[in-house]
Amino acid sequence: MTEDEVFEVASTVWRWRPAKPSGGGWFFLTVEGQVAAEIRFAAMGRTGGFGSIKVNATIGDTRWETSLFPHKESGGFLLPLKAEVRRRENIEAGGEVVVRLEV
Repeated sequence: MTEDEVFEVASTVWRWRPAKPSGGGWFFLTVEGQVAAEIRFAAMGRTGGFGSIKVNATIGDTRWETSLFPHKESGGFLLPLKAEVRRRENIEAGGEVVVRLEV
């Protein structure tokens, strides 16, 4: 078993909405640049479906298990933010947050 590698990223929260407005949507952080390259290297041989990478994410006092998903537009990854995490940490679209990722 290998020890997790830890990365810290500051990113702006953004909201994806479906083509048909339903009031819903998904919230994400984009992980790109050098950090994305280092995460990709750290996860070599451990990717899941669609190239996803399992991580433990921490924002503030909230820690949860999730996955990073490849993001074609940035060449990096997307980190989905669950409603519970956003509620606990008072996160809204447009806000900048720092996330700790254990790969």
